[in-house]
Amino acid sequence: MWPDFSYILHSLIGTEPDNAFSVIKTFGFFLGIAFIASASLLYIELKRKEGQNLITGMVETVIVYKPIDWQDILTQAFINFVIFYKIGYIVSHFESFKIDPAAVIFSTKGNFTAGLVLFLVTAIYLFYKMSGETDKQIKTAEVFIHPHQRLTNITIVAAIYGLIGSKLFSVLENWNSFIKDPIGEFFSGSGLTIYGGLILAYIMVYRYVAKRGIHPIHMMDAVAPSLMIGYCVGRMGCHFSGDGDWGIINELSKPNWFIFPDSWWANSYAHNVLNEGVKIPTCQWRYCSELYPKVFPTPLYEIILAGIITIILWLLRTKLHRAGLLFFVYCFLNGLERFFIEFIRVNPHYSIYGFDLSMAQFIALGLMLTGIAGFIFYWKKNIPA
Repeated sequence: MWPDFSYILHSLIGTEPDNAFSVIKTFGFFLGIAFIASASLLYIELKRKEGQNLITGMVETVIVYKPIDWQDILTQAFINFVIFYKIGYIVSHFESFKIDPAAVIFSTKGNFTAGLVLFLVTAIYLFYKMSGETDKQIKTAEVFIHPHQRLTNITIVAAIYGLIGSKLFSVLENWNSFIKDPIGEFFSGSGLTIYGGLILAYIMVYRYVAKRGIHPIHMMDAVAPSLMIGYCVGRMGCHFSGDGDWGIINELSKPNWFIFPDSWWANSYAHNVLNEGVKIPTCQWRYCSELYPKVFPTPLYEIILAGIITIILWLLRTKLHRAGLLFFVYCFLNGLERFFIEFIRVNPHYSIYGFDLSMAQFIALGLMLTGIAGFIFYWKKNIPA
C-alpha cells in the first residue's frame, strides 16, 4: 500500500519514503481526483441536456463593482489571519504536519504572530485602497447564466456537504468513540461514511439547482454517472492507502476459478495508513504494519463494480428517453452493489425486526426500493429526456 506520495515515489523511482512528499496523502489525492472526474462527466451531461433544451439557465443580477468597506477589510484580514496562523505553525512543525495534515489543520494550533502580521498587512493595504476609491456606488448587471456555468458551485456544494454528511454518519456508526473524544473524532481526517455524504450532498444540491431554475429531475439524471465515477475513484483512495475500509478475515484457499492475483483474493494491506496489524520485519519506515490474517480487499471489488456500473449508466443515458429513469437505475444498482459487498466488510451490525445488518445495508435496501419505486413512477409520468 501507499499511505502517501513518498511511498508511491519509492515504488516508482526508489527514493526513501517519509520525506517531504509525505504531506500529500494518497486518500486525499484520490478524493480530489474523484471530484474532478465527477465534475467532468457532469459538465458533459449538462452541455448535452442544454443542447436538447431539457434544461436552461436564467437571468440573474450580479454585482460587477462594489467599493471596499470596513466589513470587507475585516473579513479579508481575518481570513488571511487564519491562513497564516496555520501556515506559520506548519512551517515550524512540518514533521507533525507530514504525519497527519488534517489533525494539524483542524486543530486550534497555530502561529499567532504570523497570523497577526498578515492581519495588519491586509487591513492596512485594503484601507489604503478604500481611501483612494472615488466611486462609492455598487454597480450591477443582468447576466444569463447557463447550467454548465454553475458546475463549480455545484461541485463545491456537493464537496462541502458530502464531507459533512460523511462525517456525521461516521459519528453515528462509531458513537462510543465519539463520546470519548467528540472534538478529536469529528475533526479527525479519518472516518468518512459514503452514504452519509451522498444523502446530505443530494439534499443540498437539489435545493441549489431548484432555486436556480434547473429542473431537478433532469439534473438527477445528469449527475447519476458522475456520482458513480466519483465513488469508483474514491474507493481507489481507500484501497491504495489502506484506510481501513477492507473486508473481513479471509483464510479461505483461493479457488481454481479465481484467475486474478492472490492479493485480489486476500490482502495484508502492508504499509497501510492506519498502521494496523503486525509489524513488518526489518521495516524502519513510519508505516510498517500489515494485517494478519489477510482480509478480503473489498475496496478493490467496489472499484471494479462501480466502474462497471458507471459504464452501464453512461451507455443508458442516451437510451432511456424518459426523465428520472437513469437516476433511479443508479439508485438500484448502487444499493445492490453495496448491500452484497457489506457481507464481507468490517462494519458494526444492528438487529432491527429480526434483520441483523449494517447501517449501510439498511440504507442500501432503501436505495434499491427507492430505485424500483422511482423508476415505475417516472416511467408512468413519461417526461421526455
